[in-house]
Amino acid sequence: MVSTVFERQPGAASSIAAMLEGSTLSPFWTDDAPGPARPALAGSHRADLVIVGGGYSGLWTAVMAKERDPERSVILLEARRVGWAASGRNGGFCEASLTHGHENGASRWPEEIDELDRLGMENLDEIEATVARYGMDVDFQRTGALAVAVEPHQVEWLEGEGVLDAEATRALVNSPTYLGGQLSPDDTALVHPAKLARELARVAEELGVQIFEESPVVALEDGPVVRTRDGVVRGGRVALATNVFPSLLKRNRLMTVPVFDYSLMTEPLTDAQLADIGWEGRQGVADLANQFHYYRLTADNRLLFGGYDAIYHAGGRLKASYQERPESYEKLASHLLTTFPQLDGITATHRWAGAIDTSTRFCAFFGSARGGDVAYSLGFTGLGVGATRFGANVMLDLLAGEDTPRTRLRMVRERPLPFPPEPLASLGINATRWSLDQADHREGRRNVLLRTLDRLGLGFDS
Repeated sequence: MVSTVFERQPGAASSIAAMLEGSTLSPFWTDDAPGPARPALAGSHRADLVIVGGGYSGLWTAVMAKERDPERSVILLEARRVGWAASGRNGGFCEASLTHGHENGASRWPEEIDELDRLGMENLDEIEATVARYGMDVDFQRTGALAVAVEPHQVEWLEGEGVLDAEATRALVNSPTYLGGQLSPDDTALVHPAKLARELARVAEELGVQIFEESPVVALEDGPVVRTRDGVVRGGRVALATNVFPSLLKRNRLMTVPVFDYSLMTEPLTDAQLADIGWEGRQGVADLANQFHYYRLTADNRLLFGGYDAIYHAGGRLKASYQERPESYEKLASHLLTTFPQLDGITATHRWAGAIDTSTRFCAFFGSARGGDVAYSLGFTGLGVGATRFGANVMLDLLAGEDTPRTRLRMVRERPLPFPPEPLASLGINATRWSLDQADHREGRRNVLLRTLDRLGLGFDS
């Protein structure tokens, strides 16, 4: 077994404690950019399209539904507040990839990976154009992304365009852990997650969408009829954008599992601290380990540092108490200091967790039900900031019964294998997590379980 750089060079216990002391257990993004409160649904309503879910998936569906047909009546129902779940808790990496990276897509759909890559880049370009068209205040920056090797065996995985040696990588972002890197200058933008949700809701309402908050859907009946605790909407079509939460369709109950991901946000870096780490290009950064970290700068030069732990709780339960996990935050603080020892003494203002809707193929899947009256898009596996817009377009295509380049894709037509029911799900997922950790400690070598899952196209990832 080989120790990782984060184990060989851990942050000092006193520095870790000082960093976390006083941090708020709450997502920085939603605290920084709260949106307006909206009323709950009450009484009986009708709409041409009913959208269930007020995260990116549902909001993009609402905006584009009105762009396609301004006369269409649209109601969006959100169980809590717009953008409060994954859409307000992610790292703000808006990536072009629709398939959780080129390699994952190429291994599953080799004959259409070029088209998937093209559609993904087109989708990102259209997001940028939408932000500009509606004057959306979302801190959008087309920075690109930097993948970094922090162990010798990871350097061997770098190939293709944009590969950098250690010196060139550290010239972009100054971390002593970097042994090499790969720069992708155009396929990633950074956004403020809560501002993106807030602004999508604003645009949707300006286009005529009715948004109701604190309106959890309790039943989806034929008709279709959507019922909340205090109201009902009868509609011509329904788009399900429920992400990690239990599906209203029984067929999708085992298609995803909730994986908890953890993040820290620091105070704004000083000019001297910024000078020490460079990062003038402000790229989004992620390392190449199985248990990987992602990090970025915000508009006001805070440092977000997240990832590594991907925690599944038995039974697939979603509890607010799962957000507090001291060992995960301590680990992140230590790894941050390993990555940037020159930031020793910095404090975190916020710590939080969010649940990711993980699918066995690592990327979203789509479909329709109830004779074409209902469409769904879910299983984004941590890649939903950009891909939810593509999924929204797929749902609108399916509900319209349209044959489009999107609906002809095998990726869209095929469903992944489901996760097994409990207790097999917990046993399998925890065995996979253990195996991924072992691979990171065995110079990337994968054991029999991981090799078998690879051959079957299955796995567990955040």
